Amino acid sequence: MRRRLRACEPALRDDRGQVTVEFLGMTPLIILTLVLLWQFVLLGYTFSLAGNAADEAARAGAASEGQAACEEAGLRHLPGAWEGGASVQCEADGLYVTADVRLEVPVLFPGSIGFPFTVEGHAGAVQEEKD
Repeated sequence: MRRRLRACEPALRDDRGQVTVEFLGMTPLIILTLVLLWQFVLLGYTFSLAGNAADEAARAGAASEGQAACEEAGLRHLPGAWEGGASVQCEADGLYVTADVRLEVPVLFPGSIGFPFTVEGHAGAVQEEKD
């Protein structure tokens, strides 16, 4: 009996497979980190889209007559996944045109449900003189 225990002792002290067990334990943390990083990428991209859409809307509003051209230009430059929850508001006070764009930040996939907060973009342009 004593002999059998001594034969099993090296197997009990062997650390083969330890890396696999540690990796499986860390896998949920790695996946969670990647998901959070991706969500921050979507948040940053939404900020970039909102700013660009506001710039385009203000530029179109300053070059044309009417608010409809301003709002249409703000939506034209948005990808389809962000158009659904987008709102564009343009105001002109004679010399200055402002555009405000509000976009919903998608959760994990563009076109999916959005976070309960929105990203805002604001831009302004001087009204061009009409000949």
